[in-house]
Amino acid sequence: MKKIFAIALVAMMTMTANAQVYVGGSLGFASESYDGDSETVWSIMPEIGYNLNEDWAIGVVVGYGEGKDKTKVEGVTYTDKVKTFTVSPYVRYTPVKLDKVNIFIDGGFGYQNIKWGEVKDNIWQFGVKPGVAINLNDKLSFVSHFGFLGYKNEKFKGDSESTKSFGFNLGSEVSFGMYYNF
Repeated sequence: MKKIFAIALVAMMTMTANAQVYVGGSLGFASESYDGDSETVWSIMPEIGYNLNEDWAIGVVVGYGEGKDKTKVEGVTYTDKVKTFTVSPYVRYTPVKLDKVNIFIDGGFGYQNIKWGEVKDNIWQFGVKPGVAINLNDKLSFVSHFGFLGYKNEKFKGDSESTKSFGFNLGSEVSFGMYYNF
């Protein structure tokens, strides 16, 4: 038993010594106003990943957000709290590596649970997100994702039908973040 434990410990230390782990994520804030209605939200999206080799990595984003949604109906303003939870594991392929810039594609699936007031919404999606990493130095990278190509299914709690969509969205699917590479 002691030999197995010692071998496992040495194997873990070897993997950790050669590990290419990165941590980071993004912070978000948005405020929108239209026809007397408004919405203000913030989010935190921490991320952890592991570089399998120079081209491939695996990772996961787990995030949380909150906000307020104000709606005016016949002169009366209603305010609802908005809460979101997100989990999105992925596999990353990096086909282009320039001096300080890497271009990559994340493929995976994601789940998002949104609750505002009494309304609950579940969103499932799978597809690919292109991105770019600017390596500021050996340890720090600025990362951006832009766009989404894939399938999305959205269902409100209590509804018998769900909204299904497939397509490419380049405009509203943009994120910026930082990574620290160990």
